[in-house]
This record gives sequence, C-alpha cells and structure tokens, in this order.
Amino acid sequence: MTTARLCPDCDLPVLPQVAENGQSAYCPRCNARLYRGGSFRFSSEFAIALACLILIVPAHLFPLITIRLFGVMIPATLPSGTLTLAPDFPAVAFLILFCSSIAPLLVCGSVLSAQIGLRYRRFNLFRRSMWIVTHLKHWAMFDVFLVSLGISCFKVQDYADIFVGPGLYCLVILQVLMAVLLTRVSVSRYWEAWQPETTHTVNEESLHCHECHMTQGENDHCVRCGSELHKRLPLSIQKTWAYLIAATVFIFPANLYPISIFLNNGKRAEDTIFSGVALLVKTDMLGIAIIIFVASIVVPVAKILGLAYILLTIQFKRSINHLQRMKLYRFIQMIGKWSMMDLFVISIMVTLIDRDQILDFTPGPGAIAFGVVVVLTMLAAESLDSRLIWDNYEQRTQPTTTRACKNKA
Repeated sequence: MTTARLCPDCDLPVLPQVAENGQSAYCPRCNARLYRGGSFRFSSEFAIALACLILIVPAHLFPLITIRLFGVMIPATLPSGTLTLAPDFPAVAFLILFCSSIAPLLVCGSVLSAQIGLRYRRFNLFRRSMWIVTHLKHWAMFDVFLVSLGISCFKVQDYADIFVGPGLYCLVILQVLMAVLLTRVSVSRYWEAWQPETTHTVNEESLHCHECHMTQGENDHCVRCGSELHKRLPLSIQKTWAYLIAATVFIFPANLYPISIFLNNGKRAEDTIFSGVALLVKTDMLGIAIIIFVASIVVPVAKILGLAYILLTIQFKRSINHLQRMKLYRFIQMIGKWSMMDLFVISIMVTLIDRDQILDFTPGPGAIAFGVVVVLTMLAAESLDSRLIWDNYEQRTQPTTTRACKNKA
C-alpha cells in the first residue's frame, strides 16, 4: 500500500510501506501502527468470533466455581452476581453485566455481522458493526473478571471448600480466543476491504476520518463511511475536562465510604478500599493486597493525574516531550479497565456468600461512587483527541516514509 495518509494518532503525513515476512508499518513520529503486515484472512477471524459466541453460552450457564459453605453447595455463574445486585444496586449491576457479558457479546457478534455486511455489501450493517468493534472492545473484560475470580477464591478459602466448575474452563478458553480476536481485528483493514483508499495528495487541508481512518480532501462528510469530518474532534478538551472533574469529585466518596459490608457471626465490618487492602496485608495476603491497591487506588488516581497533565500541556502549548505524553496516554488507555476489578470481586463475593447464611456480604455506598469513577475515567480517555498533543510540533507538509518492524501481535 503506497497511498499517502495521515497518521490517526499524530496527523503526520506518511507513506505506509508494508514489508514482507510479517512486518508492519509504524508512524516514525508517534510509533502508532498504521498497517499490520503478514498474512491475513477474514475467514480465520470469522471462525474465532463464531467460536467465542458458542463458548459464551456455557460460560454463562455453567458454574464457574462452587463452594461448600456450612454444608450448602453454592454455585457461582458469570451473571449470578449481577442478578443478586440488581434489586438494590441496579446501576452497579448493569455496569458489571455490560463489561462481563454485553460488551464481549456485541464485539464478537459485530465481527461476524461486519463480514456478512462486507460480503453482501450491506453498508449500514457494516458501518454499525465497525463502530461497535472500535468503541466497545476496551469494555470487554473477561481477563479482569478472571483475575477477580481468583482473588475472590482466596478471600473465601478460609470459610468454604472451593470446587472448579465447567463454566470456568469455558471462560478461560473464551478469554484466550477473545484476546486473539481483538489482536487480529483491524478496523482500517476492514474498511480497506470495503473500499480501497484512493491516491490522495496530502496537504494542510487534508483530513483524517476518525471512524474509517481514510485520508481525504477537505469535506463535510467522509466519502467512504459518511461520518462528519473534523480537523480535530469537537470539544475534545472540554469533554475530557468535564469527565475528569466529575471523576475527581466521585473519587473522594469512593475511597471514604465503605465499598463492602461483611457480616460474620453477627459482627459487622465495613471496609473502604484502603482498609480492605490493610486487612489483606494483616491476613498475610500481601500479593492480593498489592493487586487490589494498584487496581483500585493507584490506577484511578494515575488516570486522573495523567490525563490532567496531558490536558494542561496541550492548553499551555508545551513544545517538548510529545512522544512521552503520547506513551502516557496509551498507557492510560491500556490500564483503564483494570479498575473494574474491585466491582467484579464484590459481585462474585455477593454470589458466593449467601445472605441467608451466618456470613453476609453486601456492597457499600462507596461501590456506587467507585463505579462512576471507573466509567468517567474511561470515557475521559476515549474523548481526548491524541492529535492535539502534536499540534505545536514541527509540521511536515510532505509525506515521510513509515518504519517497518516485526509484527508483535
């Protein structure tokens, strides 16, 4: 592919040159992957997505684990925590259900529907499918759920016997397939299959479509997907600041109010995130304490501070450390979903520790605030247009050649 195009992450005009032997084309300025090299077949992605959809059924129906608590066998399925939380905490229950079931289902189904739309030239079906894959892939969190399940097992091992169920094997295989699928799927490649990008002379008026990643002349709407075109995403800085300020407000009750309430033989223990971590350290669960501390305290605070730093450097037009800021932004995007771990642990614990038993476990008011923080910080990262980081960088009007590297994925 030799068509000149703009880098989607930094707007640098480049000439992608796809090397052989599995090499990919990367932007020489921000290191964004512009094109994935190596062999490629839509049929393999279709097969993986179909296998994921098939495995989703037993992963949800069969128990992941079963515990024996006071002689009673209590199974835990993937959606059981959501069903238990729904009457009293509907918002938290929906967030957990969305990240553990709805988003993965939509992403897998959209890969299939995109290929159906591509094959039979159904534009609306194809476009909606690509939108879902682009915007929901970061919300599919089987990997976070599996780690949360392991933490929950460590927490209840002193009170109950634990038995692995068939649903857990299905979920592990499903997560492996999902990881492979998300690594292989390239939205830009699908759009290239729909309509190849035509040769275009890149100049200062050229625009990059944020949906199908096509570089084109100055237009109101993309000539390929029909989306509105903008030099930069409208109100990107304002939206990101709004999400960040709201997340900062909610992070205080999320850490000050109890996130879980545990009743043991009539003794009521209310734990905040920090006191829960301290209790894990006290009970010789240092490894789990570190994981919870990083995921529930360090990650949310780091996302807020990191995005605030990036926004301030953009608004004050800092002309240094562009690549470092870009790496920080990508790191924030990558770690964002791991804050969901505490909420997954709560949903699993609510399922395993039956409310009718001597032991009782319920979420506290801090869980609602913490869920809001997770959603707002993820939306903040998605709303920021990374090209704003590079706006005061030395501009190039002539395309430069990308660099080729071994394909890591």
